This record gives sequence, C-alpha cells and structure tokens, in this order.
Amino acid sequence: MLRIALYQPDIAGNTGTILRLAACLGLGVDIIEPAGFDLSDRNLKRAGLDYIASVTLARHVNWLSFEDARQRNGRRLVLASTKAAQPYTRFTFAPGDTLLFGRESAGVPDTVHATADARIIIPMVEGQRSLNLAMSVAMIAGEALRQTSSDLSPA
Repeated sequence: MLRIALYQPDIAGNTGTILRLAACLGLGVDIIEPAGFDLSDRNLKRAGLDYIASVTLARHVNWLSFEDARQRNGRRLVLASTKAAQPYTRFTFAPGDTLLFGRESAGVPDTVHATADARIIIPMVEGQRSLNLAMSVAMIAGEALRQTSSDLSPA
C-alpha cells in the first residue's frame, strides 16, 4: 500500500482533505509531529468528515520516530519538493513507496531532504511558487496509483 507522509503539517483543513483522499483511494497516512494545530481540531474533522475513521493513520512524535518506522518497514521515501529536478510524471513509483510532503509554510529541513531516496517536483509555469498541499498530494498520489495499482472498485 502506498503511504502519504505529512511533515509537521500547518493547516488542519489541508490535512483533513488529505485524510479524506487517503480513505477514498486506500492510502495509508503518516503524520509527523509536531503539527501546527491540535490534531483534534474541528477544521480537521470537518474537512475529513467521517472518512477519517477509514484511514490507516500513524502518528509519529517526531522525524526520528517516523524514520525508524519507515526503515523497519523497508519503504522507499519519495519527497515532493520545489527544490527537486525530476518531474513526478517521469518518476517510476513502486507499490510500497511513502510519498513525503513538507509543511505548507516551510517544506522540510535540509536534513530531511537529504534522507529522501528520491525527490520529485510538480512542474509549474515560471514565476509561481507552489500549489496547495492537498492539491499536490492528490496529483502525485494519483500518478503513483496509476502506475502501481489496478483499477479501484467503482463507487
């Protein structure tokens, strides 16, 4: 199963939207704390609705805790970054990948960037900084699923 990892997310609504996406697409989610909001935040619950209960969710108290669990499970870490060079559409995803996304306000620190097994970017027109986090997750997760999964059951 593909997993989405959120490094110290800042915005409850984005995280809730990503949890809902994960529930609908059968993806696991790792939240690497500290988050910029209380994980019981009403905005998180409102955005995730009742889908949150359907997500395979793991909370990690910090980066080291996440990294230890990831390595124990032998998962490749694929970082989405505005500092990367390889477009996500030209990357070959594997079923056990963990797709890592940084904080909305600051991305990930250099030490986390250096840990990634691969770094990918969503190409954008010149002069634009970044997309909304939930949109980025949806685009990259969709491509990863296209490459690694048979069709999901129709709704």
